[in-house]
Amino acid sequence: MMNRQKFIKSSTLLAASALFFKGTKVLADSKKIRIGVIGVNGMGWSNLTAILKNTNVVCTALCDVDENVLNSRVSELKKRDINVKTYIDYKQLLADNNVDAVIIGTPDHWHCLMMVDAVAAGKNVYVEKPIGNSIKECELMVAAAQKYNAIVQVGQWQRSQQHFEDAMKFLHAGSLGKVRMVKVWAYLGWKKDVPIVPDSAIPAGVHYDRWLGPATKRPFNANRFHFNFRWFWDYAGGLMTDWGVHMLDFALIGMKVSDPRSIMAAGGKFAYPDDVEETPDTLTTLYEFDGFNVQWEHAIGIDGGPYNKGHGVAFIGNNGTLVLNRQGWEVLPEGDRMAAVPFQKSKDNGLERHMDNFVEAILTRNRSILKAPVEAGAHIAVLSQMGNIAYRTGKKLYWDKDKRQFSDKEANKYLAANYHNGYLYPKV
Repeated sequence: MMNRQKFIKSSTLLAASALFFKGTKVLADSKKIRIGVIGVNGMGWSNLTAILKNTNVVCTALCDVDENVLNSRVSELKKRDINVKTYIDYKQLLADNNVDAVIIGTPDHWHCLMMVDAVAAGKNVYVEKPIGNSIKECELMVAAAQKYNAIVQVGQWQRSQQHFEDAMKFLHAGSLGKVRMVKVWAYLGWKKDVPIVPDSAIPAGVHYDRWLGPATKRPFNANRFHFNFRWFWDYAGGLMTDWGVHMLDFALIGMKVSDPRSIMAAGGKFAYPDDVEETPDTLTTLYEFDGFNVQWEHAIGIDGGPYNKGHGVAFIGNNGTLVLNRQGWEVLPEGDRMAAVPFQKSKDNGLERHMDNFVEAILTRNRSILKAPVEAGAHIAVLSQMGNIAYRTGKKLYWDKDKRQFSDKEANKYLAANYHNGYLYPKV
């Protein structure tokens, strides 16, 4: 595992600054980058669709443990005159010399093993967020990327949107006065309950043991598979890690901070108490920093978030409040203490810009231009994991950034996810 001080230094710099906001221009005269995708059902497919708009890229391989999904995606690509090799075993894709870079779009519990194997195989990597499903995984992934000097971009594509950069510049200019509180939230009104269904036979074409991987072996259940994996602790961390990494990221960037002094969380299954989901559908998490607090909240089944926005981050200052989300940003003045800033609408496609940035970093072999490098992705995933650990222990937790652990023994049991079925944490 990497030196802890090195991890702290690199993650702090990347999480607390906006230095990664640099203009990018893809180099059109370089050789095409050959892309392979591991996990093509959801964001893996969205990521591939976005990166294929870059003329420096071709897709050469797909991998998925559900042959039904895999065959469907192959057919879609053929309609675009794109022919690819297909794999069930991701390690065979990594051994393909016709693949330069991989997109990892699998459930969270696979991210660490696949990313470490990919960089060890000499591939560049785009890995979906949250980068890891535990604090230990995040640290291993940073160590692996640095050991192999790999280009690793994390799927926090807001970092590539121009209006997020503009909002941070305004905030850092100081017009809001002292910021005493930062509110961060995600409300998902469209999300319904996941009703109980019995275990069933594994569908034809699904390689279920490969899907489970290091997770606890269980009978197949349709409600734990594909999209709904994110509501079960075996595979993910619910909205705290699914949306938290996006918006909390900008809370840290905006306030130029890194590690909290303490973390508390309270919530539960208040919207759908009788459905099968394990992660809380309602949660409030409080991160204590010197001189201000960051408050995360999420609610499933409700659209009416703070400031009438379904998701966002609000910097509440003495003179006014800056409210920011994927659609744009605005400033609401506190009386006559400052002028209002009308809503500044987003004017770009963040995911496509994020992919262009990834491509340029590969072509130039320059990790420093990445908008969401592995260190930044790991740092914010760790912060989100802290929120879940505080919720699961029901305690106020104190984080020792030098030792990379909590002062509470029970909380430290959650630092690493349990691996099963013969899988071990990779050695880096």
